[in-house]
Amino acid sequence: MIDLEKCKKEFLKYTEKFDFEKEGIKRKQLHSLRVMEECKKVAKALKLNKEEIELAELIGLLHDIGRFEQYNRENEQCNEMILDHANLGVEILVKDDYIKKYIDDKYYIPIILKAIKNHNKLEIEDDLNEEELLYAKIIRDADKLDIFYEGVEIYWNTKKEKENIENSKISSKIEEQLKNEKQVKKLGNERNDTVDSLLMLLSYIYDINFRETLEIIDKENYVNKILNRFDFKDEKTKEQIEELKEILLKFIKTSLIKK
Repeated sequence: MIDLEKCKKEFLKYTEKFDFEKEGIKRKQLHSLRVMEECKKVAKALKLNKEEIELAELIGLLHDIGRFEQYNRENEQCNEMILDHANLGVEILVKDDYIKKYIDDKYYIPIILKAIKNHNKLEIEDDLNEEELLYAKIIRDADKLDIFYEGVEIYWNTKKEKENIENSKISSKIEEQLKNEKQVKKLGNERNDTVDSLLMLLSYIYDINFRETLEIIDKENYVNKILNRFDFKDEKTKEQIEELKEILLKFIKTSLIKK
């Protein structure tokens, strides 16, 4: 069995070494704890056993451990470099066997590392076995569930951010990808306070692995909750938003029938 309370204490000890005044540090700490719970929710819905659920929770707790060092390094180098936080997280866990502060199980450690490595990639790598693939899919779904939650409760809450979004227009490239039911690939240089940023977030719906996760998204009404936060000023943008909203909602309903 995995001592999750011990793991949480170690995670908090590790993350509290970082400067919580820096943007993102506290948010990522709380995000990691919530993703841990989302992993538990998804794993339970998949009817995994107690130990398998605990493994999923531990992966959720550790999936973004590279974010904290990433923010440090990028800040020091004036954002001139973009680090892959999943790969960095694996490096941190492997260095000096740090992962053994959380779990000392030779069978589970490779599963954890591969799930973390793959949680943020556009696609999961091909060479995972069935068990590794299962946990990679769980963390990807759980991570997205909390990102949707953040889209409702945490992102775009300042007056300026809301105004920027409400006065921006949808790029044709992003509109086309959403209509084609494709996850929008983030390039890294997009502004985070445009309507495009909302739609990029919602495009994660096209990369959900499990019916059980889609049921949560549907139940939580995330599509409407995110888009209804804003009063778009441009009439064409309003029409496009309504059309894209219907496409996303139809995709969820259709996928729930198919899966």
